[in-house]
Amino acid sequence: MSGIIEIEELSKTFHVKNSREVEALKEIDLSIKEHEFVCILGASGSGKSTLLRLMEGLIKPTRGSIKVFGEELTEPISKTGMVFQQYTLLPWRNIIDNVTFGLEIRGVSKKERYKIANDILLKFGLKGFNDSYPHELSGGMQQRVAIARTIATSPKIIYMDEPFGALDAITRKEMQKELMDFWLQDKRTIVFVTHSVEEAVLLGNRVIVMSSRPGRVIGDIDINLPYPRDKWNEKFGSYVKKLINIMNDDDINDKIIENVS
Repeated sequence: MSGIIEIEELSKTFHVKNSREVEALKEIDLSIKEHEFVCILGASGSGKSTLLRLMEGLIKPTRGSIKVFGEELTEPISKTGMVFQQYTLLPWRNIIDNVTFGLEIRGVSKKERYKIANDILLKFGLKGFNDSYPHELSGGMQQRVAIARTIATSPKIIYMDEPFGALDAITRKEMQKELMDFWLQDKRTIVFVTHSVEEAVLLGNRVIVMSSRPGRVIGDIDINLPYPRDKWNEKFGSYVKKLINIMNDDDINDKIIENVS
């Protein structure tokens, strides 16, 4: 069965100063099905964030194609939403007005958008903070608001670019649980970029491993573990070890590893 995201022979080259070219991605082939939680894993510079921005339509490929819901992607579409590592909240708007921003642009009535926002804020532990401003909240709370703002517009696909990377360990663990609880209840399609092997195994039902630059898919691994996942479980550790081995293997570049059990 074809996926709701279909990527074929995708490459991206950036032109930088002094007329140099940097090849960020090379010949990516990838299919993502509806309701999957896919983690894109790789070291810094492997093109993970570039791939996500291409999927969202924020930048255009140099070669190849991306189809979302069967249509060639040429620009961002309303059926997708993105959460960045930096919270990108509007500092002059309070929390509920940040969450309702996308709904306001779409012409949703104030009563309806406030109802939607209040329900989501409650789900993400932000009840009582409607009138607060971003600078009054911790980093973790600001990221909760950013996620709530994305979810409020009901995207079918949610792209997340290392959303917990700037958080402390305790807050990161809390946010991982909240995101997993949301996905288990809602089953949106989530594409989640991370450089943490443990985070990828903890969250994803599938992990895509990227090579060093130029980024290529060198692993496509189904994570066959029940939720919630225990990091101390022996099989969890086995997945972590196998993913690390893929990332560290200098001879892996001409291989695709699939469905490691």
